[in-house]
Amino acid sequence: METGISLNPERRAAMVQSGAWNDKLITDYLDDAVANTPEREAIIGYQVTEDSRIALTYRELNDRVTRMAAGLAGLGIGKGDVVACQLPNWWQTTALHLACMRIGAILNPLMSIFRERELRFMLRLGEARLMVIPKVFRGFDYEAMMDGLVEELPKLETLLVIGGEGNRSFEQRLMGTAWEEQQDTAALFRERKPSADDVIQILYTSGTTGEPKGVMHTSNTLFSNVRPYADRLHLGSGDSALMASPLAHQTGFLYGIMMPIYLGSTVILQDIWDAEYVCKVIAAEKPAFTMAATPFLADLVKTAPNHEGELDSLRIFVSAGAPIPSAVVEQAGKVLKAKIISAWGMTENGAVTMTCPEDPPERASQSDGKTVPWMEVKVTDFQGNDLPTGEEGNLLVRGASLFVGYLKRPELYGVDEDGWFGTGDLARMDKDGYIRITGRTKDVVIRGGENIPVVEVENLLYKFPGIVDVALVGCPDERMGERLCAYVTLDDNATDVTLAEVKNYLIQQQLSRNYLPEYLEVIEAMPRTASGKIQKFKLREQAKEVHLEPAKRS
Repeated sequence: METGISLNPERRAAMVQSGAWNDKLITDYLDDAVANTPEREAIIGYQVTEDSRIALTYRELNDRVTRMAAGLAGLGIGKGDVVACQLPNWWQTTALHLACMRIGAILNPLMSIFRERELRFMLRLGEARLMVIPKVFRGFDYEAMMDGLVEELPKLETLLVIGGEGNRSFEQRLMGTAWEEQQDTAALFRERKPSADDVIQILYTSGTTGEPKGVMHTSNTLFSNVRPYADRLHLGSGDSALMASPLAHQTGFLYGIMMPIYLGSTVILQDIWDAEYVCKVIAAEKPAFTMAATPFLADLVKTAPNHEGELDSLRIFVSAGAPIPSAVVEQAGKVLKAKIISAWGMTENGAVTMTCPEDPPERASQSDGKTVPWMEVKVTDFQGNDLPTGEEGNLLVRGASLFVGYLKRPELYGVDEDGWFGTGDLARMDKDGYIRITGRTKDVVIRGGENIPVVEVENLLYKFPGIVDVALVGCPDERMGERLCAYVTLDDNATDVTLAEVKNYLIQQQLSRNYLPEYLEVIEAMPRTASGKIQKFKLREQAKEVHLEPAKRS
């Protein structure tokens, strides 16, 4: 598949010279771990609903990866082909990425919350030839959903279902056949081994114009983030990681799949966030590190007092996706031994800025950190001029972990001739180089670390009978960061519209439930500029006064 990546020779030469790009693949690190510590547990997986635990050593993981890779090749997956998966935090996600790497395929992880509307677009754009899904997860039938989509996806040749039956069964068709005995896997893997500059991952980021973009990364761009990240946090092979953030997010992918294998350590995967269950897992497995969105930290802080002494192994908790309330950091200092680290990043870069373990605790609530090695940020005005310390402006980023393009959308790759990428965020920088995200130029609401594509939801609501104008904004929420508020005006024939009606309508339009508004207000007229544009900043001010029911655990 033609991806349309942007990787110029000058950038490569500079990155190699700096040491940021070392041309190593995750399978190189896997080989090292298998050679050095074959009986060390590579993955420990917890499925919350079943209350089950599975553990795989590096040797066992490698054996499964070899079979999966040979099987994928046997099913017709070639070098450069896209393999999609919509899986929870199960061992199969990690193994599937490693198997794709063995044969030069590209993994496209998809969030479990996506439904027909998102999948139809993403699978078509990515031209996925094979997809792996669970039969059922959290009570939702993924196979039934895909049954309604497969006829619209002519490129999708194979659907494998974990827990499925017959020809679709992941267990029978891929794992139950000794594929590795049907071919010379060593020769196959040598022939198919990708370059460290080949695209290996496509992740979709929520679109601000109604269309998600496929962010493309290489081994070099991803590992140039993983390596300094682990160094800043002083993590080593003896430090296991707990990952309850989705592996289909860059957070989960980088620090739940790639970093543990890079370190030769153990990852503990949990498929559903539940603070009480997390405490049980921490007590049993003794992880040193975790990273999650701010609401996860708030939940853990509330639950921790019931588990005194059981969480002491946790040394580092990195929180990102929304500013950390100072009250949460203060309370964390009382009930957790973990150092709270604040971070900012994007799908396009991974974590770009982080506070340091050596920083005073209040840094985590007052800033989003300073750049990790091999990355740079600057704050400019709208004309591109650098701004003095402390002034708010556009946040730009450049460096080693910057992605290499948007899938089939080279015109959207907004990197200037000097390598700077406009993040769409507003920020200010202090004298020590620490930044603080102050807002967004992009029209996106971030709820619980999950970007909500506002324009897409607005476009759907404009089709709702009786609605004339609609504007979606975020209202502040202590736990979720923001929650989605809808302001609408009605035509003369419409008397009223309720939040329940709007939600039901959006569900009928196959929109993910995570994108549904949680507050609705009918207003007489939208605040507008002289040119007619809706003044969302006024609605955001209004939304600050909205009082919602406490957010449910998600």
